[in-house]
Amino acid sequence: MAMDGKFITFEGGEGAGKSTQLMRLAQKLQAQGKKVLCLREPGGTTLGERLREVLKSPETKSVAPETEALLFAACRAQLVSEVIRPALSQGSYVICDRFIDSTVAYQAGGRGLNRQLIEAANRLACGELRPHLTILLDLDPAHGLTRASVRDGGQPDRFESLGTSFHQKVRTVYHELAREEPQRFFVLDATQNPEILAETIWHEVEQRFF
Repeated sequence: MAMDGKFITFEGGEGAGKSTQLMRLAQKLQAQGKKVLCLREPGGTTLGERLREVLKSPETKSVAPETEALLFAACRAQLVSEVIRPALSQGSYVICDRFIDSTVAYQAGGRGLNRQLIEAANRLACGELRPHLTILLDLDPAHGLTRASVRDGGQPDRFESLGTSFHQKVRTVYHELAREEPQRFFVLDATQNPEILAETIWHEVEQRFF
């Protein structure tokens, strides 16, 4: 299947501002007359949204790391098949809040699972599909968790409640991924003013795709 559209993902730890920057980029692309589809992971399909509730709920206890990783891969497989590939084939800009890199960072980095097994599961879920551009909003975990707590009214979800040591491992793996694929990743300091971040992201997107 031809892939005429562009696939852009936002990555980063908790409280990094991914959803804010995603929406700002979407608005700029739409102003240029582009077809834009905004997604989030887990989610974006009926199955994905149901599993999102389970995966993120603080009430979900005793989920084995392997189960968690496979549930994320299942959500992703459905999203790729049902939504992302059809949209790309129609020439849309697909912008997703998290994708494969999140699973590698959180489940291989944070949970300590074998990275090769995580990547194998995602090859099954996604085939050869990879983002054309991944914007990594980098933020110290302590700062990010504080931001997330304010945003959520002090009610952390299952991942936000895991503490700074877990999230520092996640950040470390994100940095490793960015070093391994410097052409795909665009790394930004998420402590910058949101307006400045949005302009920097737009400049990068313009240079790459226009």
